[in-house]
Amino acid sequence: MKEEIVIAGFGGQGVLSMGKILAYAGLMDNLEVSWMPSYGPEQRGGTANVTVILSDSRISSPVLDSYDTAVILNQQSLDKFESRVKPGGTLIYDPYGIHHAPTRTDIKVIPVEAMEATFEMKNAKTYNMILLGALLAARPVVSLDAVVRGLRKTLPERHHHLIPLNEEALRKGMALAK
Repeated sequence: MKEEIVIAGFGGQGVLSMGKILAYAGLMDNLEVSWMPSYGPEQRGGTANVTVILSDSRISSPVLDSYDTAVILNQQSLDKFESRVKPGGTLIYDPYGIHHAPTRTDIKVIPVEAMEATFEMKNAKTYNMILLGALLAARPVVSLDAVVRGLRKTLPERHHHLIPLNEEALRKGMALAK
């Protein structure tokens, strides 16, 4: 098993955090992991993406031209990465702020109303966890338990009280993607 994933959006949307938590979850599930962030100097508001590779065998290179799965959070990222999803792959996106929906028919396209879900949860900071939950439902490459353990590893201890809220957001995202 090898899953090559790109997560892309604006800085400040939790793109890099999502990738880091996913990478830690892979480690928790005893997988080989590569995590490669990419962002402009603007950080908040600029484009950001992260490549995560999860594999049960060695990973030869973290540099990829195409992906099995893309999680897209804005139009710029959709324009850049839609064509780079491998035929038969999966593209997960939040339609909020997307002006031109994905058009490919050779991939599985999953719209996830993540921004709407944050309104329901009354917490905008759950946005990235909702989308990560959608990824877990569409491509269960790591377990939910491993993601929660990855949260414990990446969140500073002073924020561990937020883990139950994040787990709720993950479950909401999983339900939205089904």
